[in-house]
Amino acid sequence: MNRSTYFNYIEEKIELLALRIEKRGKINLLDLNIYSETFFADLLNMLFDYQLENLNIIKQNVEGIDLVDKKNKVIAQVSSTCTKQKVETSLKRNIFDDYNGFRFKFVSISKNADKLRELEFNNPHGVLFSPKDDIIDAGTILNIILSMSIDKQKKVFEFIKKELGNEIDIVKVDSNLATIINILANEDLAHSIE
Repeated sequence: MNRSTYFNYIEEKIELLALRIEKRGKINLLDLNIYSETFFADLLNMLFDYQLENLNIIKQNVEGIDLVDKKNKVIAQVSSTCTKQKVETSLKRNIFDDYNGFRFKFVSISKNADKLRELEFNNPHGVLFSPKDDIIDAGTILNIILSMSIDKQKKVFEFIKKELGNEIDIVKVDSNLATIINILANEDLAHSIE
């Protein structure tokens, strides 16, 4: 089934991205965190019909939020840190005064957020935020993709393949082909055919 093929590929790539972000973060390589802001904006746009834009394009290094969708009134923080303190630090930023009536989404890009969704948070600006519904992690994303129509799933598959897939390495293909030819050249094939 194509649905299984699409989902398995998507799941592998998203889980691998999360693992790489976590492991690289431990050695202070944070480039994937930066690229993930735009990647997750595009992915969430596909999943929820949002129009999220990376806020860094509009204004550099805004504290507390990374993505904004003015039409659907959604703002989001994309983070590899998945703690109550991180969410509350975002929620207390004064930037929320500029986005009155917007819903806040917290996107954990490297860790499971099940326990975080069970907590209550200090929300001094009264931002629209329900931990159960507004904290998103890889599991949340994969559950949504799993239940999508085949056409939408294929669209996500093609996006993931473009963004996280590997291009064919022509040098490696040529090298492997040369190895096979050399192995066959050393075989005495005259006695094998009878």
